[in-house]
Amino acid sequence: MNAPLISIITITFNAEATLPATMNSVCEQIFKDFEHIIIDGASHDNTLAIARSRENTRILSEPDKGLYDAMNKGLSMANGKYVIFLNSGDTFHSPETLSLYASKAKQNHDIIYGDTVIVDSRRKPVGPRHYSVPETLTRNSFAKGMLICHQAFMVKHEIAPFYDLQYRFSSDYDWCIKCIKNADINRCVNLNCVTINYLSDGLTDNNKIKSLRERYRIMANHYGLAHTVWRHAQLVGGAIMKKLK
Repeated sequence: MNAPLISIITITFNAEATLPATMNSVCEQIFKDFEHIIIDGASHDNTLAIARSRENTRILSEPDKGLYDAMNKGLSMANGKYVIFLNSGDTFHSPETLSLYASKAKQNHDIIYGDTVIVDSRRKPVGPRHYSVPETLTRNSFAKGMLICHQAFMVKHEIAPFYDLQYRFSSDYDWCIKCIKNADINRCVNLNCVTINYLSDGLTDNNKIKSLRERYRIMANHYGLAHTVWRHAQLVGGAIMKKLK
């Protein structure tokens, strides 16, 4: 069989409450040249039964060393020319979303990205992310922080590295920066629309302080300590001014 254009990778662990929305979203996509890979951390609820309820879903269920270890397993299993991570509870914004990504993938772009809307457990919109995606992606775009939601970031498989397991909560930030460095910046494209509904109760959301510490280290590693200190001073100053107002 020919390799699919896109590999959609979903990470799960005891996700019976959140997985159905994700699987329904994938199933509803008009564009069909994809594979859906579910990497499960040996769930002991009904996650696997739900995953197996759809045809043409590839499933691996075994203990792992955490979220990013599971993501690396997904990258290893993926056969698609492009990879995109849609974790349990997250959904594509509409049935046309994958078609939008595919239209640019067929033009051989390296990175294709869109905007994100945050939703709650009832799938109700909470609002946009606090960062706006850059109109044009550059190697310095993420020097300001993670401007593009990881789930809205589709990457050509051949330039996607494995996740660095030294980071437990923010390896996706490090991974996106590395993908950008591996990409031809002239072949990165903004879809200029919302592509992902992001469920706001994930691992990073529940470990804010630890995640921020890791992001500080990652930013310093890629963009230098002086820039990182200055950037965080700006963020603290902005937060203080906001409170005073």
